[in-house]
Amino acid sequence: MLSRREKAGNMAGKDVETREVLIRRAEIDKRVRAVARQITRDFKGERVHLIGVLKGACIFLSDLVREINLESSIDFIAVSSYGRGKESSGQVRVLKDLDSSIAGLNVILVEDILDTGLTLSYLLRVLRQRRPKTLRVAALLDKPSRRLKPVEANYVGFKIPNEFVVGYGLDYAERFRNLKDVYVLHLPEDGTH
Repeated sequence: MLSRREKAGNMAGKDVETREVLIRRAEIDKRVRAVARQITRDFKGERVHLIGVLKGACIFLSDLVREINLESSIDFIAVSSYGRGKESSGQVRVLKDLDSSIAGLNVILVEDILDTGLTLSYLLRVLRQRRPKTLRVAALLDKPSRRLKPVEANYVGFKIPNEFVVGYGLDYAERFRNLKDVYVLHLPEDGTH
């Protein structure tokens, strides 16, 4: 069992990061199953095409697709808006596009976190131009207090406070994606430890 607060990084120096469990894996599993049941009900036997936003959504997408009781296919798109820091640059650019057409498909865009809405707003605009039959959004985490664009997810795992989170696919400078729980990450310059 993990402690509620953990240290990570350089333990010998003062540049020690700490993290606190925000959402345990068991809670995540339960919500993923609930979201999958809702998608299954909403699409009533129709095929769904899930698009994972790399890299953060890969773990959520893999768990979600296995719980959806419908014919499903998947694809991935990669965008960049963060670089290596905690704050979005506000500039969104496509790093990897879809492998196949989504015209006429029931598309569910799968995101790790809905934050400012800048990335999601951009992706929805791009994907709508490709004429899917339907276009919905599933986000593991929703941080509505940070929203700059008026976008919402159709399926949300958890609403969370305005904290920087890692784990279950979410990263800080490519670290912590492999953690099973979702953690609030406190960095030394935050002055929060």
